[in-house]
Amino acid sequence: MTDAASPAPRPPSHAGPPTRWSIDLPDLAGRRALVTGASDGVGVEIARTLASAGSHVVMPVRNRGKGERAIDDIVRDIPSAQLELRDLDLASFTSVRALVRGLADEARPLDIVVLNAGVVRIGDPERHLTEDGGELHMQTNALAHAALLAGIVPVLRGHGARVAVQCSLAANHGRVPWDDVAFEHGYRPMRAYAASKMLLGLAAREFARRSAHGAWGIRTVLCHPGVALTNIAPAEMRESPRWAARVGRSLMDRGVFGQSAADAALPALMAVTADDLTDEDLVVPGGLGELRGRPRPRRLYRRLADPTAGARAWALVEQMTGARLPDDAGASAARA
Repeated sequence: MTDAASPAPRPPSHAGPPTRWSIDLPDLAGRRALVTGASDGVGVEIARTLASAGSHVVMPVRNRGKGERAIDDIVRDIPSAQLELRDLDLASFTSVRALVRGLADEARPLDIVVLNAGVVRIGDPERHLTEDGGELHMQTNALAHAALLAGIVPVLRGHGARVAVQCSLAANHGRVPWDDVAFEHGYRPMRAYAASKMLLGLAAREFARRSAHGAWGIRTVLCHPGVALTNIAPAEMRESPRWAARVGRSLMDRGVFGQSAADAALPALMAVTADDLTDEDLVVPGGLGELRGRPRPRRLYRRLADPTAGARAWALVEQMTGARLPDDAGASAARA
């Protein structure tokens, strides 16, 4: 990459793991980015770093108060930051469609998209349903993000847009319950989370195949952040007084296990800025077990590279959300 702009320096913190890594970003002045889940955690660090490189960052959030506080925090570090809030509740397809309509009506190109928002309810044995009747993990993490991506193709295509799709280590161990995506049977929160991240990855790969077929010029790269103790982590991990939880937090704070939110943001940032990546790459933390470390590309997990499963995933997205890709997307290579 050329014209490198280093991320803005962060003030010293007295809690949490140290920030150890960095990457050089190109000058993003004049570029417009959209980052979901940018009100805290890894998402706000992605937004902060894109803004520090000159990008105008659109931040669709569920909680406006949290979003406003995130913007205030970023602007304290980067007074010149160009940031704007939008409303988005991924647990509501109505909300997703409203954001898509707003972006389409403006007809302003998006150059960078990071599908980062997510939910995980480990430790909560109750199955939660959205207003649309979907299981919370599957809709928030996968189906709604895929529907959003399909809807904004008109403002992405034709100018070399980059999309980063934030998966998870869990995606390599998940299985999509194709006939029971609402988990009416055998619900377990980690099972639902892993399945949602696998479905998201498969759908993103199918999107990339159809984009190539339609010559849209959209590069879609999968990534995952490793392990970071952010607000997406279960409350029992972040707050529990139990010995095991205290030890886990202590190891996190020392950077022995996992990494800071700023470091965990780097794979997604590399995915949308590195020139030498392709749709076949997966950007991960480069340390042991992909838990932490400087970001690096690797081959896709084998189960995410399956084009037949990808085609099935996108068919499920269409069935569950009503989202449709442009007519020139053509059929997947798996069905051609």
